[in-house]
Amino acid sequence: MTTLLLQFLIAHAIGDFVIQPSKWVVDKKEKKHKSKYLYLHVLVHAIALIVLLRFDFSYWLGLLLIVASHYVIDLIKVSLEKKTNSKWLFLLDQVAHLAVILGVVQLYEPFQIDFGQFYSIHVLLFILALICIVSISSVLMKLIMSKWELDEDDSEDSLEKAGKYIGILERLFVFGFIILNQWEAIGLLIAAKSVFRFGDLSKAKDRKLTEYILIGTLLSFGLAIGIGLLYKYAVVSWVN
Repeated sequence: MTTLLLQFLIAHAIGDFVIQPSKWVVDKKEKKHKSKYLYLHVLVHAIALIVLLRFDFSYWLGLLLIVASHYVIDLIKVSLEKKTNSKWLFLLDQVAHLAVILGVVQLYEPFQIDFGQFYSIHVLLFILALICIVSISSVLMKLIMSKWELDEDDSEDSLEKAGKYIGILERLFVFGFIILNQWEAIGLLIAAKSVFRFGDLSKAKDRKLTEYILIGTLLSFGLAIGIGLLYKYAVVSWVN
């Protein structure tokens, strides 16, 4: 099952991402079913599938289902392009393609998904840790840092909610490094952030801004490290 699934996924990745120039995408959006690139795109998928399957045409039905469904799904996508949020449309498009691929794999090599595993202690602990990293830590950061207000927070030069997303990403990285026991990488992450922030601090020449950034950074990293250590302790104590 694994080999067949990987073959289908690689063929999909090649067709949808590797061999699909922007010119094709634009033309499909404008001309829809009349676009020659829509059919060329489907042909690329078919060729990729045939090559990845090593010209084994015993999978002809699955190949036909994937190629035909890809045409239909892409046609629906370009038809809804101006009516639906493009980000959600892209996500739904990929989910639909993957659902068809899984269905075809199930057709040839039946498999069962044990949904009970999603409720195991290990998975539940991981989900709780992610919620703490992404949501709870953000609330705590906002609560603690709200006692200080700087002009930079209201700057029109800054991307909307950029600080929030940077904090979430850095905590996710720290959490991942702790799970992998890569403590050195955390030091590199702090150093990298310091380098990027050095320009702002040197231009601002503002002690309050420097202190504000340092407190926020150390607090964010501290929360991530704490959650990571608690997660590892819980896994060792409750799971193992």
